[in-house]
Amino acid sequence: MAQIEQSDNGGKKKKGAQKKIAIHVDFTPMVDMNMLLITFFMLCTTMIKSQTLQLILPTNEEVKKENQNQAKKSEAVTLILDTEYNVQSGTPVVDENGKTAHIVYYYTGIADTTFSTPDFLKKETFIGNQNGQPQGIRAILVKRNEAVMKEYLKLKEMWKNEEISKEQFDSLAKLNAADSLKTRPVVVIKPGPNTTYEGLVNALDEMQINQISRYSIETPTHTDTILLNEYNRRNPAK
Repeated sequence: MAQIEQSDNGGKKKKGAQKKIAIHVDFTPMVDMNMLLITFFMLCTTMIKSQTLQLILPTNEEVKKENQNQAKKSEAVTLILDTEYNVQSGTPVVDENGKTAHIVYYYTGIADTTFSTPDFLKKETFIGNQNGQPQGIRAILVKRNEAVMKEYLKLKEMWKNEEISKEQFDSLAKLNAADSLKTRPVVVIKPGPNTTYEGLVNALDEMQINQISRYSIETPTHTDTILLNEYNRRNPAK
């Protein structure tokens, strides 16, 4: 509470002299109110979880030397990332939805530089799902990781039905993605010189969505350049 005290020197005052008033403000109620407000906001505030990109980190699986080449041929999937640019403005091309036009060239197994296999190198984009069905490069990855995704969808349904907790779901999904008894792809991601950071993030996001635990990021080689040149020769830009 504020108090106003009029000072009195006890003597006679001169005619016309101003009266001195001392003001005393008690801040105790204000401090108490501040503490109550802080306590109220601390109890009622909901903490927002930071929005970060969650990744399935590559596993430290040991592969015997005699099985390395076989694994590369039967399970390897190579993604060469690229981004379309406008020739005149030099800026990335944007589609009708306002998204940057990222391109994914991919091939399975070991690179065929003899070009004996027609359409060895194929072209896709990051489309995602349409009408509940995977499209673009996601459809390719889902098919290659079919055994893991089938079990993952079962675990997800159990979590939605509250048969298992979120912690159990995360733990079981991680074990399922690293199950060596299931046929799983080994994905090699190669960002091209024109690829934007968004294109690389999209590729890593697909690893998470499709529960692919074995992948690596590498620089495109001379062989990849030969494949791209041959693809462009057979499929000239319109």
